[in-house]
Amino acid sequence: MIVSQILKTKDSTGVVSVKPSDPVAAAVSLLSEKRIGTVVVSVDGVSLDGILSERDIVREMGRRGATCLSDKVAQMMTEKLVTCSPGDTADAVLEMMTSGRFRHMPVMENGAMIGLISIGDVVKARLAELSMEKDALEGMIMGH
Repeated sequence: MIVSQILKTKDSTGVVSVKPSDPVAAAVSLLSEKRIGTVVVSVDGVSLDGILSERDIVREMGRRGATCLSDKVAQMMTEKLVTCSPGDTADAVLEMMTSGRFRHMPVMENGAMIGLISIGDVVKARLAELSMEKDALEGMIMGH
């Protein structure tokens, strides 16, 4: 399975983003409201400036306390991102996420972000693929 197929299975409401100049508290509210673990940081909603995860926020709160919520998103976001393309395989994406120890990956095409996939999205797609393979093999064994 490839990334473009995984994106087709996701809700088409788009990627949730915040601006680098937004306060972290606004990003926290958005994470809570949407029940998500990560927001993309983008000036225009298409380009990719960074990513801010609940892990980033909790780590900083543990270090400095709630005062960090008044910081700008740009001060806390991860800027050096690993991205994938629509043609990348689920296995390759899982490997990158596991070795990099992150759970969300922007999908880029021609310099623009076209989606965001999570490790949960990739695992779900991979499990569906394995189930289809199992069913096909059982069908072959049973002579169907």
